[in-house]
This record gives sequence, structure tokens and C-alpha cells, in this order.
Amino acid sequence: MKKSADILGLPVISITEGRELGMSKTLLIDAPNRIVAAVTIEDEDWYRGVKLIPYDNVIAVGEDALTINNSENILTLDAAGDFESLLDDNIRVIGTKAITRTGVIQGLISEIFIGDDGSIEKCEITSPEGMTSEVTADQVSIFGKEVTVISPEGDGGKKTDAAAAPAASAAPAPAAKAAAEPVVEESASAAAPDEPVGEVPADAPAPEEMSETPAEEPGAEESVAVAATEAAPVEIPAAPAEDAEKSADRVNEDRHRRFLLGKKATRTIKMDNGVVIVEAGADITEEVLQKAKLGNKFIELSMSAQ
Repeated sequence: MKKSADILGLPVISITEGRELGMSKTLLIDAPNRIVAAVTIEDEDWYRGVKLIPYDNVIAVGEDALTINNSENILTLDAAGDFESLLDDNIRVIGTKAITRTGVIQGLISEIFIGDDGSIEKCEITSPEGMTSEVTADQVSIFGKEVTVISPEGDGGKKTDAAAAPAASAAPAPAAKAAAEPVVEESASAAAPDEPVGEVPADAPAPEEMSETPAEEPGAEESVAVAATEAAPVEIPAAPAEDAEKSADRVNEDRHRRFLLGKKATRTIKMDNGVVIVEAGADITEEVLQKAKLGNKFIELSMSAQ
């Protein structure tokens, strides 16, 4: 796997002709297929137009040179019809804003890593604070001309765990109730043998025996109540998970605001009612951020910041 920096700026060598054919200049990205389609080169005739090497024709990318079979592997613009749309799109990936689906800017794409077959394996992101992180190609939704949309690792896992916790904790409640039910049945069966007391003389101590039955029944109800009381609190943990999610959103928003403050708007942003939030070329201030938030134009402002 190579960084783009390991590919660009290398001399291009024909191994069958023993010639240096130029210098690798840029990578031509096929965004839908997530691959490097070609490498553009610059030679002594650069003023005549673009020349490129299909990545399939690159034999190797070494420390000191990029090798191809021969000069016939180099295509001029007239012969590069299959690559014309990619040249028009001019998607570079590096330098684009890395933004999540929820509209939080993570930073700028500062590097891409390329496999031997030309596939984009992962991207490096540099945050506004200067810290770097990586996302794999599987975590990228769209490679755009100005924005790369990502799904950072961990977003899905936190929501799944929070949702699963109350369900797992609540499971013992039916079991507690089921365990309590036999207590009632035992009380009923204990009372049953006392029914034939009719044969005993009237002065026999039957009332004392029967008085024990009501004493047992409240005990069974008390057991059920205790079991229900012990089971009831397990549904409460849902609230802390929501608080943690809100806290994470506030942290992301604060980082987003710091990233935008002091930058300039590349175009005029307006509210839906026509009120101007910021003019093109103006500085992004706290007042501008407040207006953007009130007008639900935060993401649009982020896309236009420079």
C-alpha cells in the first residue's frame, strides 16, 4: 500500500526502452469505483496538453521511480477518451472537507492510501487542531469534489449498546414474576386441607387454623410486590445514555464552531426568508454562526468556509 505522496513526483521510466519519459504529476480518481484510474505526467512537451498513464499499465511504484513497459503506455488527451469524464470531474480527494452524515466536519483529507491494484484503501484526516486519524474506504459514503462524506467508526456501536442495555436489564422482570406465582399456588394448596374441618366439633380450634390462611396470602402478595419493586428500576438506564449522546453532540458542535470561526465565506448564505447570514468574502464570526444555526444553515455555511 502506497501513499499518494509516494507516487507523485517520481520519474517515469520505460523498462524496455531505457528512457525517462517524464514526471508523475497528479492522480486521476475514479470516485464511483474508488480507484486511481490513471497517473498524469509532465514531460518536456507538457504545453501540448495532458498526458496520462492508465494505472493498469504501471508495473511498479518504487522508492526512486515509477516504471512502465514502454512509451506506448502513455496516452495523449486525444487518445484518452475513456478518461475524459474523469478529467472533467477532476476529483482529487486530498484537500476536501471530511464531514459525517450528521453534518459534523472532522477536518480535511490530508492523504490517501492506495493498494497495488490502484484501489483507495483508506484516507487520513487532519482535524482543525492538527491531530490525524484514518478511515477505511468502507467508511466513506461519497468521494466528492469538495466534500468527502464519512461514517466514523463507533457512531453505530454507541447507539446499539445504549438501546440494548435497557432491554437486557428488563429481561429478569418476567422471571421474577413467574417465580412469585408458585408462592400463591402453595398458599392455595395449603388452605385446601383445612376445608374438611366440618367433621370436627364446633368447639375445636378450627378458627385458629383457618386464620393462618389469610396470614399466608398477604405474605404471597408481599413477595410479588417485593419482586416487582426489585424488577422495576431496571428500565431507568435509558436516560443516562440520552444524556451522554447529547453531551457528545455538544462537544462536536463546539469543535465545529472553533473550526469555522475566523474563516471566510466563499459565497453569500441566506436564510429561507431572504435575510443574509453572511456575504461572500466576509469573515465568519460568532454572530454569523448564531444566524446560521437559527436559520438551519450550519451545514451550508460549513460547505462554503475557506
